[in-house]
Amino acid sequence: MPVPFKSGEKPWERLENYLLPKKEKSLIANEMASGKAQTVLGLIEPSKLGRTLTHEHLVMDYKNCFFKPVRESDMETVNLNEITLRNLNWIYQNPYSHKYNLSLGDEPLDEIISEAAEFKKEGGSTIVENTTNGIQRNVELLKKISLATGLNVISGTGFYLDHTVTEEMKALTVEEMSNMMTKDLTVGVDSTGIKCGVIGEVGCSWPLAPFEKKSLQASAMAQTDTGAPVIIHPGRNDFSPKECLRVFQEAGGDVKKTVMSHLDRTIFDRKILVDLAETGCYLEYDLFGMEMIHYQANPAVDMPSDSQRVQEIKFLIDEGYEDQIMMAHDVHTRHRLLKYGGHGYSHIQVNIIPKMLKRGISQEVVDKIQIDNPRTWLTFK
Repeated sequence: MPVPFKSGEKPWERLENYLLPKKEKSLIANEMASGKAQTVLGLIEPSKLGRTLTHEHLVMDYKNCFFKPVRESDMETVNLNEITLRNLNWIYQNPYSHKYNLSLGDEPLDEIISEAAEFKKEGGSTIVENTTNGIQRNVELLKKISLATGLNVISGTGFYLDHTVTEEMKALTVEEMSNMMTKDLTVGVDSTGIKCGVIGEVGCSWPLAPFEKKSLQASAMAQTDTGAPVIIHPGRNDFSPKECLRVFQEAGGDVKKTVMSHLDRTIFDRKILVDLAETGCYLEYDLFGMEMIHYQANPAVDMPSDSQRVQEIKFLIDEGYEDQIMMAHDVHTRHRLLKYGGHGYSHIQVNIIPKMLKRGISQEVVDKIQIDNPRTWLTFK
C-alpha cells in the first residue's frame, strides 16, 4: 500500500530523488514512450491493447468520501457489514449507503483477479484503471492482477474530487501537481517503479472547486510534458464537460487526446451532446450495468438503462462521431461484481455487444469503439 504522508511532510518533497529537469522529462516521454502505450508492466505496442475497457476500477475505496446516510427506516432491516440476498436489492437502489459496498479495495485479491479474468475469457485485453489520489490507488496490486490474468492494466495518475483529497494536496501549486503526475508517468509511483499510462480520472464537480481547476490545469501541463492521454470525470451537469474542457484547453491541454467520462449520467440534451462532440474529445458511456430508480449522487438525474445507452451511442454513430466513442462499466462498488450477483467486467462483451449488433451497429463499428479508438487515445504522442 502507498506510504501515507507524515504530519508536516510536503508531498512533493518525496519527488526530489526522482524528478528530472523539464527538458529531460520530455525526452523520456518523447523518445521512450512516444508511439507506445504504458501499462503497469511496462511499455507495449499499441497493437497489443486489443479490446479495451477505458474506465474501470479494480482496487479503490469510496467509504470515507462518498457515503450517504442510511435512512432510519432501513436501519433495522439492512445489514451494513455484508452483502446478502436479503439486502442485495436494497443495495442496488442505495449503493452509496452501504459502507461494505463502497470498499472495493478490501475485496480479497484472488477474488478481484477472478473477476477481471472473466473479461479476458470473453475476449478482452486491456483495462484502464482510473483510480487516482483521493480514492486509494494501489499500483502494486494492479501489477499483480495484470500478471495473474494476462490482461494489460493501465493505471491512472492525478487527483480525484476536491472532497476526497487531503488538505496537504489541496495546498499544492499547479506546478507541484503537474510534477507529481509527470513523475508517475515517467519514473513511477512512489518508489515502486510502476508507471502510470494515463492522466485521470481527473475529478471535477459542478461548479468546479478551486482545487479541481488546478487539477485540470496541472493535467494539461503534465500532458504537454509527456504526451500522455487524459480522462476527465465531469460534474453532474449538462454544461460541466464543456467547462472542464475550457479550463483544460486554456492551460494547453489537447482535447483530442482527452476522454470525457460519464456522459450517460451527465448530458441528456442531444444538442449539447453534439456540441461536445464537435470539440473532438472522446465521448465515453461508461456506466453499463448500472441501472437504478433513484440516483443517489444526483437525484435530479434519471439514470438511463443499458438499452438507452445503446440508443445514445447509435445516435452518435449516425451523426458521424463513431471515431470518438468509448465504452466501459466504471465498476467502483462491490455489488457490481459477479461474486455478489452483479454484472461484472464482462457485461459489455456478453450482453451489450450482442444488443448493439441487433440494433444495427455493425461489427466494424463495434471494433472501432472497443479497439481502434482506445488504441489511438492510449498511444503516447
